[in-house]
Amino acid sequence: MRLRKILLISVAAIFLFCLGAFVARRTIPLHIHDDFESSTLSWRWTTLRLEPGAVQFERQIVRSGRQAIAITVHDGDRYEAASASGAATERDELMENWGLFARTGRTYAYSFSLYLPEDVPSTAQRLVIAQWKQLCETDHCTPEYPILALRYQQGLLEVTRQDDQGRHVLFQSGKNYKSQWLDFRFVIKFDSVRGSIRATLNREPIVDYEGPTLYVPQRGYPAAGSIYFKTGLYRDALHDRPWTIYIDDYRKDLCPDAGCQ
Repeated sequence: MRLRKILLISVAAIFLFCLGAFVARRTIPLHIHDDFESSTLSWRWTTLRLEPGAVQFERQIVRSGRQAIAITVHDGDRYEAASASGAATERDELMENWGLFARTGRTYAYSFSLYLPEDVPSTAQRLVIAQWKQLCETDHCTPEYPILALRYQQGLLEVTRQDDQGRHVLFQSGKNYKSQWLDFRFVIKFDSVRGSIRATLNREPIVDYEGPTLYVPQRGYPAAGSIYFKTGLYRDALHDRPWTIYIDDYRKDLCPDAGCQ
C-alpha cells in the first residue's frame, strides 16, 4: 500500500512538472543565451545526437570570454545507413532541449558563432553545420530533411531551405571561410505560407526571403508542431578521419509582435 502511494505521488509529480513545462513553453517569453563558460553543458542542450566525448571545452580557439566548445565527429558516430533518400551518414550535433523548441506562427532570432579549421575538407559531398528541423504532431507528417540548413560542401558555404517542392538555395558563396569566426544571425518566422527568413553573416546581409518556411500540413490533420535547432557536424559516412568544429555565443530570442531588431 505504501509503495503504491509513493508511485502515485511520483507519477503526479512528473505530470505536474511536464504540465508546468508545457504551459511555460507557451506563455513565458523565450530569451536564451549560452556562452559555454561553464565546465559542463547547460540544461539548454540535449546529447541525443552526440557520442560520449564528442564535445570538449576549448580555451585556445574562442570567440569571446574564456572558452568555447569543440565538437568532433569520428568515423561511425551516430551512424545512419543509406536509404532511398541518400548515402549513409554520421553525425555529432548539439541539439536544443524540448522545452526550448520554437512554435509555428512565431518569429525567433538565433545568433551563434562557428569556426571551421583548415583541415575540414572543402570537398565534402554533405556537411551540415547547423539546421532547423520540423517536428510534426501526427504520424502523417514526417519531413526527413531540415527546413533550413547551413552547409559547407564542395568549397561552398550555403543556406538552403527545404519544402514540399524540394531544396532551394538562399545563399551561396565560394569565399574562404576557414580559420575565422563566422558570426551568424537568423531571424525566422515559421509558417507554411507567410514565413520569412532574414540572415546576416558577420553583420552583412546574406538572406532576405519571404514565403513558406515549413512543410505544408496534410489535409485533415493539424498543423505541424515544433521546430528544433541543432549545430555541429553532419556528414556522409565515408570512413574519413575526424573533423572538428568550434561553437561559441549562442542566443535565441522569441521576437515580439513588432519584430526583432
